[in-house]
Amino acid sequence: MTRLSYHRRRIAFEPTLTPARTSRQGVHTMTYRPARMKFGLFMAPFHRAGENPTLALRRNLDLIEHLDRLGYDEVWIGEHHSGTRETIADPAIFIAAAAERTQRIKLGTGVSSLPYHHPFMLADQMNMLDHLTRGRAMFGVGPGLLASDAYQLGIEPPEQRRMMAEALDVILRLLRGETVTEKTDWYELRDARLQLPSYTFPHLPVAVASSTTPAGPTQAGKHGVGLLSVAGASHETFERTWNWVEEAAADSGKTVDRADWRVVISFHLADTKEEALADLEARFPHRAYVADGRRPGLGAFAAKGATMRQEIDATPNLIVGTPDDAVAAVESIVERSGGLGGVLATHHEWADTAKTYKSYELWARHVAPHFQGMHHPLMEQRDWFDASQGKFFARSQEATERAFSDAGKELTPEIREQMRMIAERRAAREAATRDAGNGA
Repeated sequence: MTRLSYHRRRIAFEPTLTPARTSRQGVHTMTYRPARMKFGLFMAPFHRAGENPTLALRRNLDLIEHLDRLGYDEVWIGEHHSGTRETIADPAIFIAAAAERTQRIKLGTGVSSLPYHHPFMLADQMNMLDHLTRGRAMFGVGPGLLASDAYQLGIEPPEQRRMMAEALDVILRLLRGETVTEKTDWYELRDARLQLPSYTFPHLPVAVASSTTPAGPTQAGKHGVGLLSVAGASHETFERTWNWVEEAAADSGKTVDRADWRVVISFHLADTKEEALADLEARFPHRAYVADGRRPGLGAFAAKGATMRQEIDATPNLIVGTPDDAVAAVESIVERSGGLGGVLATHHEWADTAKTYKSYELWARHVAPHFQGMHHPLMEQRDWFDASQGKFFARSQEATERAFSDAGKELTPEIREQMRMIAERRAAREAATRDAGNGA
């Protein structure tokens, strides 16, 4: 069911579905590698309880501008209505504001909780956002995460997945331009159709949120849309996730593409591992949903007397270290998954703003290029240039001598000395290279 894509490693745009591993069921699998893996942010967001909420929201917008300048591909913005820390109630409004401050980065709902909305209104809203952003909007959907949100809306948690499935089916039909008449126990549509055509053909990208169960992958496969694995890559069902998508797609006659699969992790990078750990020392123990609402020392790990390093090592889907550590971690995720289209970082404020910005910059400079076909051509060019310098020098020297000869002049002593020094340096480099190759 997966469409073959292209991957630029050592030669531009070679088709790659490479042999990778043997699955638990003993079936040999292949690893999909996109030509250009996407990287972005999954912004719930998580704010410290008790701070100025207006300034926190402005800080979120500032960060998206920073990511846009760095070349990140996308940001997915959450919807929450309780719990103190996640204060974006309407991701579409936030996206409209962010779109006016950015140039190219794509902006998605991450995710819209479908049971909380009439499906026609949500489809109409997202379709308009597709126009306002000129095709940069994305539509992530889910059943709703916080039980406190559902409680306030009078929705029973056991009904949320069923309601999401009903709403998603209707929304996709509306986005395709269909006229829908349908009545359920929680919404009704009569000859409903969107008056605006989609800006993006055939409609804006859609992705379903997934945790650890087959529910999200099944809906993604059934409708042939993307998948957001918000629980990361650490849970035991992760390696089976895409199989669930493909099985549902086959049952529904849909086509799915691993390029539309995103996995959410967390990271903080610095020039050294020790520096990265030091950056988090003050705030990580008080992070959202662990200890920021309690007195220090009452978190689950702190109660066991664990150090911050031990706590970080025990936290799933978390990379704290250098860009090299991040490259190795993403490679591991790609191999375990069988291949995916992108990695999203959970937004956090475990370090101050300057260190957080530097962390995202290090990822953009040194991690993303490794998975986007940018490093290898440059390294090949460097190796070729270094290996060919002797030939280049000889031709350059010949041209210089010819210029003097054609003018009927002798080479000046200064130029002869310069040529001699260049030749000596070149010979020394070549000798050092030979010694290194011989293990000297």
